[in-house]
Amino acid sequence: MTATIIDGKQVAADIRAELKAEVASLKAKGIVPGLGVILVGDDPASNSYVTAKERTCEELGIYSDDNRLPAETSQDELMALIGKMNADPKINGILVQLPLPKHMNESEVLFAINPDKDVDGFHPVSVGKMVVGEKAFLSCTPHGVLHLLIRSGVKIDGAHVVIVGRSNIVGKPLANMLIQKSPTGNATVTVCHTRTKDLACHTRQADILVAAAGRPNTITADMVKDGAVVIDVGVNRIEDAGKKSGYRLVGDVDFEAVKEKASLITPVPGGVGPMTITMLMVNTVLSAKRAAGIEPL
Repeated sequence: MTATIIDGKQVAADIRAELKAEVASLKAKGIVPGLGVILVGDDPASNSYVTAKERTCEELGIYSDDNRLPAETSQDELMALIGKMNADPKINGILVQLPLPKHMNESEVLFAINPDKDVDGFHPVSVGKMVVGEKAFLSCTPHGVLHLLIRSGVKIDGAHVVIVGRSNIVGKPLANMLIQKSPTGNATVTVCHTRTKDLACHTRQADILVAAAGRPNTITADMVKDGAVVIDVGVNRIEDAGKKSGYRLVGDVDFEAVKEKASLITPVPGGVGPMTITMLMVNTVLSAKRAAGIEPL
């Protein structure tokens, strides 16, 4: 058995096409969704990511207020800019690109964002609402994983999901989304991490296995149950002299071996990655609709 590939690029393109039509409809009513983007410093990966977000805003017709600040920017200056965006009615969502320079307190910066504009879903208010099952902006990468499963026809209700990784960005929020009493939840979830004993014992029980550990080849074929759905969230650079860049991207899963046991699997790149920016846009449009009173809070 060779797994069917879950094409994250296509799923993201489908969602973006739906969003583009929705944005056009909102504009006809005088509502223009707006995203404020802040990048501090010149980290190449962050710069590339922010550029992709700006390009997506342009593609969908979303207003983008782009702010690229030098690495020596003070935290007070950054907080002042966030305060300005909080008060700006043209801005429905605020994105501060991480990581920030070491002289800044990341938590204080993220907590300064108005929860009503927290389209990244990192604010404690957003996280708290998600945990108790209230409407909230959902963190973009795990929300993207959820949509990949749903649009691929994967049955979540009653499934045993094993997540390898407990980060605040992926593992923890995804676990909470999947255990909610909802049509897209009701899973039984096991979260594994670096202190888990006999990791393979847990992963072999998974109907849906999510790898979000940040380490290549964390999941090998012998750790996967026949017919499992495997979602690879990892993005790791490994040296490859055959590439112009000198490296290539791989996930946390031994893709070539695991695809011979799984029923469905996401590739890296082209799996979960394209969904993250797409779900950011989903949250931005949702925020605009809430601000206009079209969508209830």
